[in-house]
Amino acid sequence: MKQRSLLMVVLVFIVFFVISFLTNIIGPLVPDIIKSFNLNLTMVALLPFAFFIAYGVMSIPSGILVEKYKEKPVMAAAFVVACLGALLFSLLPSYSVAILSLFLIGTGMATLQVAINPLLRVSGGEEHFAFNSVMAQLIFGGASFLSPLVFSYLVSHLRNESGQAPFIVRTLAKLTPKELPWVSLYWVFAAVTLVMIFLVLLVRFPKVERTEEERAGAWATHKMLFGKKIVILYFLGIFAYVGTEQGVANWISQFLKTYHGFDPQLSGAKTVSWFWGMMTAGCLLGLLLLKLWDSRKILVWFAAAAVVCLSAALFGPGQVALYAFPLMGFCASVMWSIIFSLALNSLDSHHGSFSGILVTGIVGGAVIPLVIGWLGDRIGLRAGMFVLYLTLAYILSIGIWAKPLITNKTIRSKQAG
Repeated sequence: MKQRSLLMVVLVFIVFFVISFLTNIIGPLVPDIIKSFNLNLTMVALLPFAFFIAYGVMSIPSGILVEKYKEKPVMAAAFVVACLGALLFSLLPSYSVAILSLFLIGTGMATLQVAINPLLRVSGGEEHFAFNSVMAQLIFGGASFLSPLVFSYLVSHLRNESGQAPFIVRTLAKLTPKELPWVSLYWVFAAVTLVMIFLVLLVRFPKVERTEEERAGAWATHKMLFGKKIVILYFLGIFAYVGTEQGVANWISQFLKTYHGFDPQLSGAKTVSWFWGMMTAGCLLGLLLLKLWDSRKILVWFAAAAVVCLSAALFGPGQVALYAFPLMGFCASVMWSIIFSLALNSLDSHHGSFSGILVTGIVGGAVIPLVIGWLGDRIGLRAGMFVLYLTLAYILSIGIWAKPLITNKTIRSKQAG
């Protein structure tokens, strides 16, 4: 009981918020980045690639670093790296610097993701871990909803900046090139990560004894697991899910601008915001549904619904697209947790190393948006986004072929027992 710490739980929730706030803003920025640096779709897709490839590079090494140096110094270092990345682009806004900046920010965020879940379990108590994990996901979704709105606020106010503007707007106007108002967001990122460095250093951390599920195994264990077909199949499942999520979120704003003429800084950013907001709402419904039905059936239903929403977004009129894209977020809400739990429940050992491999599948968020951008330059963005039909089909297939050793407990299964 001595390890329990409400202050640490709050800190972990704040870290979840910051990770999400920094991670899911790239999509609304895409049209501005294209316009500011005169990029084609492939070049702009290299930006989310640089961010999410850091997850593939850092997920397993981060686990090893945390094992060796413990959470506090590793988390502080992660925020230092992210802060340097944000400052670098704020001071030198160019395309090449943006790639390096996003890789540094992604490295920091990937490292934090590895460290905070065990911290939440220990500081909040094992008996409250499930509740706190759901709460953390809701906070994560809330930050994703908020960040595009902050972007819209800053850009719209910096466009018409005057002496009567709020202090933060006047300050950012002095720091940000007039022709690049969206760069102001990176000054905000730098300030937020700087505050987080001091918060992490000030708070006293509990001693974390990692469970087998949280502990990274030796390289030999990872090599052995990659030799198992079921591990590869679920790795591809996480790859397909994050690729779908980011493939939609990163291209919504540009799609709406290209095919329907919507203002990316207002309508585009607002639609991306609602994509993440609906994903958060879907998490709440998912908790209820998982108590009623087998998770595999829910995965099939939600993946099928996502295909319908994608079709409406791609082929419907502009007003339909404004609603269909956020509804895709609602459909995607349960996919990560179901795929991850089905995966872990399909092996009877080495869950820690398997988790590291699954988290590495987040590189799907780097690859799929890049593929969409590359195809978009050649056959058009709408046709490029057809790739999402393939990723959704694979996700749907998991609900058909998955044979977990343990299935999720439902009200009906409890009654039958």
